[in-house]
Amino acid sequence: MCPDADGRIQGDGKVSEKIAVVLLSGGLDSATVLAMARAEGYRCQALSVSYGQRHVAELEAAARVAQRLGAESHRVIHVDLDRIGGSALTDPAIQVPEAPSRGIPVTYVPARNTLFLALALGLAEVAGARDLFVGVNVVDYSGYPDCRPEFIHAFEQLARVATKAGVEGARFHIHTPQISLSKAEIIQRGLDYAQTVSCYQADRDGRACGRCDSCRLRRAGFEAAGVPDPTRYAA
Repeated sequence: MCPDADGRIQGDGKVSEKIAVVLLSGGLDSATVLAMARAEGYRCQALSVSYGQRHVAELEAAARVAQRLGAESHRVIHVDLDRIGGSALTDPAIQVPEAPSRGIPVTYVPARNTLFLALALGLAEVAGARDLFVGVNVVDYSGYPDCRPEFIHAFEQLARVATKAGVEGARFHIHTPQISLSKAEIIQRGLDYAQTVSCYQADRDGRACGRCDSCRLRRAGFEAAGVPDPTRYAA
């Protein structure tokens, strides 16, 4: 029996080697996705992106999470999206909102998930992986166009025509296991979320502001889940 284009053994239904690239921000959602991938038996290559975000403490959190959850490797790629601006997360002249946003919020970073998935796709092709995991969610972040199912589906189609592996018959699959879960449902997975940083304007020590959209959603999630909030707040 020979492996097919996806690296799977034909005939007996077994997978010869399960390798996945997991986008890891250091926040609650991406940490849970890494844990899910590991629980499914994937050998995980974690990938974080330093893109000029104001909450750089999340990258240190990503390193902690990658080690704690058993990622085989953790890479950090540097891309200066702050040179483009247009987002409260990369442009210090734009304030992070401290009230619920309507429509597409100013914390949307132009083309961020498109870029992140492109980088993950490149790593996947080199690593021989056909599975990518990303922690997008439409329940809490429906205002972000690059967190929606139609975007993920379109990127899968792109991967099939934009890569050497794709045109030779490989099928890349982008896993979004929590795309329709509430924050409470994600939290109920039971990880050590004290290791994560979700705040859009966390200080250098990773302490959350407690006021931004991300903090509000995270706190409400712990309350709805009936789980003590382990987040370290600056005030």
